[in-house]
Amino acid sequence: MPSYDSSRSRLRLADRHVRVIARLAAGETPDAELFPTLGELQELGLVGEEGQLSPLLRELVEALEAPVLTIGVEITGEAGPVHHGVVVGPNTVVVHEGWPGEEESEYIPVEPSTLVFELARMVHLRRGADEQPTAPRVVSTMKALDAAFGVLAAPSGELDEDRGAVHKALTGAGTSGEMAGPLTELVLALNAYWRVTVAWDGEHDGAHAPMLRSLAVWDCGSRGYWVREQPEEPILPGQVTPESPLELVRSDAGEIWRKLTGLIPEKGELGPRP
Repeated sequence: MPSYDSSRSRLRLADRHVRVIARLAAGETPDAELFPTLGELQELGLVGEEGQLSPLLRELVEALEAPVLTIGVEITGEAGPVHHGVVVGPNTVVVHEGWPGEEESEYIPVEPSTLVFELARMVHLRRGADEQPTAPRVVSTMKALDAAFGVLAAPSGELDEDRGAVHKALTGAGTSGEMAGPLTELVLALNAYWRVTVAWDGEHDGAHAPMLRSLAVWDCGSRGYWVREQPEEPILPGQVTPESPLELVRSDAGEIWRKLTGLIPEKGELGPRP
């Protein structure tokens, strides 16, 4: 069920609630399948009997009506994928964060100047991984990585046994002996992997064009951050095959921060506003 905290302008909404709010803000009637969702919003007082929107929704509606940027943050860890994001309007920035196993996300307006801080917080960017890798760049294939993850889908519970099984899976799928050892340690140390994707309406050859920038990172705990350079982001559906190369490059928190900052387009990159 949706809820709100007026003291901090926080809202807990599912995607279906946001769709209803967006339709009402545009002066449209939600589809019949969304009528129960509309009823939940009315019961809470966020929507009136005639479809009028509560002032508590003002900042969210402003961002949804004229988004300048939309940012998706997908983090996959032990509990599976969790989706967060940001909607950047002309004067309003609203972040939304999910929780494993829950339908609703928390929506809260933030200061525009804190955008990169918010992204860093969402992906749990932190210092402290001082361990130096034996190889700063690891190369393999997606087929080999799938084989390694297949081993850990049913771990033995014994670290040495799992290490040996992952190493064997990697080499059996074509990973070189030089790369199999370092990649085995990264797979075993993996806390989460995440992807940040920034989308906006830009301009190409004098015409409006959708623009995307993405960053994909492995968070390997004490073994540090590893930027996934291959497959290269943004990835289109069907683009990655088992034979696609996998390439991971060691990075650090400072470099990841700079890469997150670099995802945000400059004003001159944004297409003309209608």
